[in-house]
Amino acid sequence: MGKLYFIFGIHSHQPVGNFDFVFDDAYHKAYQPFLDVVSRYPEFKLNIHYSGILWDWIDQHYSVHIRQMNQLVRRGQVELLSGGFYEPIISVIPRHDAVGQIRMLSRWLTEKYRYTPRGMWLAERVWEPNLPSVMAEAGITYSVIDDTHFKYAGLQQDELYDYYATEDAGKLVYLFPISQRLRYTIPFQEPEVTLNYFREVLSDGKDHLLVFADDGEKFGVWPGTFPHVYENRWLERFIEAILANRDWIELLHFSEALEKLPPGGRVYLPTASYAEMMHWALPVKAYHQYERFEHILKDHHLFDEFNVFVRGGFWRNFLSKYPESNNMHKKSLYLSEWAQDILTRDPENALAQQAQDHIWAGQCNCPYWHGVFGGLYLGHIRHAMYTNFLEAEKLLRQADPARNKAQVVTLDFDADGHDEVLLESPNLNAYVAPHRGGHIFEIDFLPRNFNIVNTMTRREEGYHKKLREMAAHQQEQEAGAGEGVASIHDLVMVKEQGLEKYLIYDSYQRKVGIDHWFPADIQLTEFQSGYYREIGDFVEQPYAVVDSRIYQGSPRVQMHREGHLRLQEQTLPVNLTKTYRIQKTNSILVTEYNIEVQGTGEDVLFGVEFNFSLFAGDVPDRYYFSQDAELPERKLRAVGELPPVSHFGLMDEYNGFSIELIPNRPARIWYLPVETVSLSEAGFERVYQNSCVILLFPVRIGHKFDVKIETKVQIT
Repeated sequence: MGKLYFIFGIHSHQPVGNFDFVFDDAYHKAYQPFLDVVSRYPEFKLNIHYSGILWDWIDQHYSVHIRQMNQLVRRGQVELLSGGFYEPIISVIPRHDAVGQIRMLSRWLTEKYRYTPRGMWLAERVWEPNLPSVMAEAGITYSVIDDTHFKYAGLQQDELYDYYATEDAGKLVYLFPISQRLRYTIPFQEPEVTLNYFREVLSDGKDHLLVFADDGEKFGVWPGTFPHVYENRWLERFIEAILANRDWIELLHFSEALEKLPPGGRVYLPTASYAEMMHWALPVKAYHQYERFEHILKDHHLFDEFNVFVRGGFWRNFLSKYPESNNMHKKSLYLSEWAQDILTRDPENALAQQAQDHIWAGQCNCPYWHGVFGGLYLGHIRHAMYTNFLEAEKLLRQADPARNKAQVVTLDFDADGHDEVLLESPNLNAYVAPHRGGHIFEIDFLPRNFNIVNTMTRREEGYHKKLREMAAHQQEQEAGAGEGVASIHDLVMVKEQGLEKYLIYDSYQRKVGIDHWFPADIQLTEFQSGYYREIGDFVEQPYAVVDSRIYQGSPRVQMHREGHLRLQEQTLPVNLTKTYRIQKTNSILVTEYNIEVQGTGEDVLFGVEFNFSLFAGDVPDRYYFSQDAELPERKLRAVGELPPVSHFGLMDEYNGFSIELIPNRPARIWYLPVETVSLSEAGFERVYQNSCVILLFPVRIGHKFDVKIETKVQIT
C-alpha cells in the first residue's frame, strides 16, 4: 500500500452586518471548541482560513482565541490562509479591489502572527479563468477549490489525487482539489469511514494526495453537530484515528505539499462553483429542468457516471436573476471607480482610503445571492452593505470637493443598456430609471446612511414547488385521501403553517414612484392578492427624459410618457409628465404629475406606489402614523386603508428618522406589507421585506389632473 498525504483545512466566516449574537453563538459552538480540541494534538497539522470580518470580531471580543491561534502557528501546527478580507466574490469586483482585499487580509495575518500566508480561500469557491493573475499580483501561490471544478475540465477521479498548476497571462498559481467524498464523510460519518476511503484510494499501490477543506461551522453550528462533534467526541476520535495510522498517512500543510510533491500537471478550469450554487443561479424554469434531468439520469442509473456533465448556471447570473443584487453590485462599482480616481491622483488621501475600506466591506458576498440560506432575502445584511456604501460616499464627497454638491449624473448605472438618472444632494439621493416606468430604485438618506428603498420584489423561487406540493399533500390527508405511506415532502420544514398562501409574485419591481391606473371600484384586497386589473400601460414602461439638470439649485429630472387607458369598450390616450426634484435646503423629494386623459367616461383612479424598507414589521419602534387620521393598527406589517388625507408617514425610532408623504390634494391611502417566502437553513419562512403605501386620486376622464407629493425624510 502506498502513502496517503492528507491535507485538512477549515474555512470560517460571518457576513458583514450579521447580528452580534450570531457571531457569539458560532464562536462558542464551533470556533473556540474546535481550537481547544486540536490544541491538545500538536502533531495534527491543519490549515485554517477565517474571513477578515471574523478575525476582527474575534480580536475585539475574545483575544484569548488570538493568543491560542498564535501558539498553534508558532509551533508549526497551523498554516493560515489569506483571501479577500471581507469575503467578496473576487471575480466580480474591480481588480484593484480584489488585489487590495487579499493584501489587506495578508497584512492582518502578518501583523498579528508574524506570518506571511502563501495561499488563499476563494469565497464560495467561485472560479473564473482570470483569477491566477489576480492572485499572483496579490502575492498568492495557491488556492483550494472543489474537485468537481477539475472534473468539469475533463479530469477523471483517479487524476484528482494531486494538485495542479494553472496560469493567466503567464502568471502561475497552484490549485488543490477538495475531495467531495471527504466533504460528505467529515464530520458526519464515523472516522473509520474516512480511513476506509483512504485505503480505497491507495489500493493501486501508489502514493496519493487528498484534501479536505470545508466550513468550520460544520463543526458545531450546523444542526445536530455540536453534540456529535464534541459531546460524542467525534473530532477527538477522528484526530486520534489519523494519528494512529501515521505509518501510512502523512499530514501536510498546503505549502509543504508544494515543496514535497510535484504538481500533477497543468490545467485550465472553466467558470464554476460548487454544484448547488450553480443550480441556485439558474432562472426558475431552467432550475426545474435541471432537477428533472437529474432525476432522469438517476432513474436510468446514469447519474453517477455522467453527473459531471450536468452543470447549472454561472454565479454572475445572480446579478440578472435579482435586480436587487445587481443594484448593490453596481453601487459598489460606482463608488469604487470614484475612490480609485481620487487615489490615483492622491495615493495618500486618508478620506479616500477610509472610503475604500467601506466599499470593500460592502462587497461581502453574502447578500448578493440566494440558495438554501437567507442571503439576499435578509434585509439586515443588505442594509449593512448600503450603510457601508453611503458612509463611503460621504467620505468621497469630503475628499473630492468638486463633487460635494448637488448634481445630476446620467449613466447606465445598472449596465442594462439604458441610462439612469442619479439625483444627488448633500442629504438625499434619488436614483431614477426612466425606462422602467420612471420609478426610483434607490433613495439614500445620508445623515443616517440608510437606503430607504432597499426593497425586495416577490418572485418565484425554484423551491416554492416543494411548498405547494407539501400543502397539496396535507389537503389530501385531511380529506382522507392518500393514507398510508407519507410523502417525502413531509420532510420539508416550515416555520409556520399556511405559507403557501403568501406565494404571491409581483409583475414589477417594488420601488418608489410606480404609476398605476385602476378602475374606480377596485378594492385593497384585490391589489393585495395580486389579482387586480391594471387599466393603464405605465408600470415598468419607458418614459422619455425631457430635462435633467440642476434647476434653481436643485437636482431635477422631468419625464414624459404618452400611454393609454384600456377601459371596457374604448382605449383612451393619456399624456403624463412626471418630475422629480430634491429641494435644495432639506431632505425633501418632490414628485409632480401633470396628466391629461383624453376622451369621455367615468372617473378612474390614479395611484402612486411607494415602497420603503425599514426591515421590521412587528416591532414597536417602527410604525405608521398620520396627522389627519387615527390608524386602527400601526405596525408596519399591518394592512389598512384610510379615507382621503393629506399626510401619512412611517416612523423609525430605532434608527432615528421618519418618512412622510405629503400630497397637495387629499389622497386615499392603502398600506400593506411586502412579504417573501424564502428558504433558510431552518426551513421555509415568511420574511417582512418592506412596506407598500399607495396614494390614490380620482381622475376625471377628459380633464387635466395635477398633483404634487412631497416625500420628507428627516431626523427625529
